[in-house]
Amino acid sequence: MNVGSWLGRRVRRVRRNIGRNQERSRSARGRVGTVLVCVLAGLMMTVAAIAARGTDLRADRNSDIRSLIVAQGQRNSELKGEADRIGKDIKELSGQVGGASGTSEQLDRAQLEAGLTAVSGPGLRVTLSDAPGDVKPAGVDDDSLVVHQQDIQAVVNALWSGGAEAISIQGQRIISTTGIKCVGNTVVLHGVPYAPPYVIEAIGGSADLRAGLGSSKAVTIYKQYVEAYGLGYSVEDVGRLDLPAFSGSTGITNAEKED
Repeated sequence: MNVGSWLGRRVRRVRRNIGRNQERSRSARGRVGTVLVCVLAGLMMTVAAIAARGTDLRADRNSDIRSLIVAQGQRNSELKGEADRIGKDIKELSGQVGGASGTSEQLDRAQLEAGLTAVSGPGLRVTLSDAPGDVKPAGVDDDSLVVHQQDIQAVVNALWSGGAEAISIQGQRIISTTGIKCVGNTVVLHGVPYAPPYVIEAIGGSADLRAGLGSSKAVTIYKQYVEAYGLGYSVEDVGRLDLPAFSGSTGITNAEKED
């Protein structure tokens, strides 16, 4: 027997056996690694689903805010309609009680003064609007190019001082407890957001109402911005204005006593 040949065959057989064992070991490690990766991925997806609770973890916050504003505006409109219906029912019941007690005339006068009755008559229409979008004066911030709540309030106060019998903004009746608020580039009135132009209507004598506007320092300052930066301001006589009754709560929820 050739000893060298025999030894060679034995060496090759041992090498083959070692190679097979290594392949089995690598294959086993690979299967275990694959299982571990799948388990880890499943665990991560489960944790993410629990944290999201069915929502988008990277939702667009601005989109959510816009949707919330639109939804709230619709809800406010629905509540306004419901308040109008309830107001009519109250008016009918109040008329029955007033007729029985002889105080119907006093009740009607009180409702008129409180703005709870629709009114019609001649008056003024004042329109305020932002400066055109292409107006960008050097050194002037954007705040100076838009209509603010104080501008609207200045016109309303001037019209009251001019003897206005009733006033509306954007078609909503204004009463003594009405608050005008700025939210971004919109104005919120009775919980409803409005964008410019802002239309203010007042019933009363045209000459007196114009005199009230002319004597207001705040309106005069606004008109200076109109001339300098192109903000909108127009006043027109209207032969007949139809202002709706105020709908909503007339109660005061907060008050402070002045010293």
